[in-house]
Amino acid sequence: MKKSSIVLIVAVLFLMVPLMAQSEEIHRTGPCKADYEKFCKDVKPGQGRIARCMKVHENELSPACRDKIEADREKAQDFIKACKPDATKFCKDIKPGHGRIISCLKSHEAELSPQCNAYFRKK
Repeated sequence: MKKSSIVLIVAVLFLMVPLMAQSEEIHRTGPCKADYEKFCKDVKPGQGRIARCMKVHENELSPACRDKIEADREKAQDFIKACKPDATKFCKDIKPGHGRIISCLKSHEAELSPQCNAYFRKK
């Protein structure tokens, strides 16, 4: 695999960081609130720690919470699928992390594919 392909894959994975932050909030509310309180309430939020804690306890979570987490995973995969070509086109030289890829994509909002742009209009 070419080095540029590996860098791109890593960059696309960093597209998920803002989604993980949203996911952490979702884990503390709605159908996952009781599970969060039971298993992860002492986990410091940030950097995907709550999501990892919930993953560790995945088999113990309520069916409603597992369904919510699965739906969130599908949304994240859809986002990556929709925005990967735009990230490759506009952000290939951007160092991943700290929301830089998302910021790059937002700065090209007028040029993004309709599929990727739709994710930014949903907010």
